Amino acid sequence: MKKPATLKPLRRRHPRGQAMVEYSVINWVLVFGLVVAMTSDVFGNQNVIDLFLKAYQVYYDSFYMVLNLPFP
Repeated sequence: MKKPATLKPLRRRHPRGQAMVEYSVINWVLVFGLVVAMTSDVFGNQNVIDLFLKAYQVYYDSFYMVLNLPFP
């Protein structure tokens, strides 16, 4: 009877972290782009952060104005 052929164990490479590097680079580019876009002037001399803060202040003021109405 013939002996079964022994299979050589497959030699696997250790992962080198290429996916993590690509993920980190893409996230860095996105965050950097958003920071630059949000701090640059969009409408006149107001940037996006100032516009968001102004919109939040209007929302906050209107919400509390409705809560303080004398109607039940």
